[in-house]
Amino acid sequence: MNDSPTQDQPLKIGIIGGSGLGDMFDAPGTDPADQVVKTTHEIDTPFGKPSGPITAVEWSGVEVFLLQRHGPGHVLNPTAVPYRANIYAMKALGVTHLLASGATGSLREHLQPGELVIVDQVVDKTYKRPNTFFEKAAVHVEFSSPFCPVMRRWLLDAAQRLDTDLNIHDGGTYVCMEGPVFSTKAESEWHRQLGGDLIGMTVMPEAKLAREAELAYALIGLPTDYDCWKPHEGDQHELLQEIIGNLKKASAAGIALMKAALADLSMLRDQPSPAHTALALGIWSDKSKVDPEEVKRLEVLWGKYFE
Repeated sequence: MNDSPTQDQPLKIGIIGGSGLGDMFDAPGTDPADQVVKTTHEIDTPFGKPSGPITAVEWSGVEVFLLQRHGPGHVLNPTAVPYRANIYAMKALGVTHLLASGATGSLREHLQPGELVIVDQVVDKTYKRPNTFFEKAAVHVEFSSPFCPVMRRWLLDAAQRLDTDLNIHDGGTYVCMEGPVFSTKAESEWHRQLGGDLIGMTVMPEAKLAREAELAYALIGLPTDYDCWKPHEGDQHELLQEIIGNLKKASAAGIALMKAALADLSMLRDQPSPAHTALALGIWSDKSKVDPEEVKRLEVLWGKYFE
């Protein structure tokens, strides 16, 4: 089906699941979120099709829109993910708040594999991916805080309500590399010197595009290992088994955190996100000079500023 946005939309939650957590959305025989499937959306966008269908489900009594970042069957590598189509599709469905997960390596001893990190900063080292919707206009959105502070507080408050001994860390800098090959040891040490806390491959340009689309965006980082800066005892088979175990543990904890957060949306309703007006001062072009066809093509994203 093709979907178009509506005006004065209510709060709507979208979830983009990465490695591990996203794969649990449709794992045979599992129902990790006690979800009730309502509708499946197949959406065409000006940037092609999203990674897969977006499923509207009832999660903890709240309608949410689920998308597997790497597609059904995990067939898309980080560079091949259609980030623009994914974010555009969420916007077209009326999503206002976007919650994402992503498997990472830990660059810090205290961020142990299997735990969760509510990320607050990012360093973008990608170089092959289109990272803006607006290629025919000068649009510059503010991005000093790449993750919505309201959503981060919402998640951290929910973490306090969880009955778990698992550490859920407040803040961390995610270094986003191009991949798909993992880091060398020298690169891993360099990422630590940069101030990175986590290393991953998918938060960029996703977070930038979410800001351009005026979506509040937050990321739950799922550390699975210590990258390669820290020596690992045992052979590669043992390391792989350990990583898989940590990913399953962190993914289950991530779903539990999402469910706890969805149980109380009052903070998101009461506190506006700075992201929701990102384009108000971000469109630098003279609007009268922007190609009308381009205005129409991207109406879902910036139409209200051309009325």
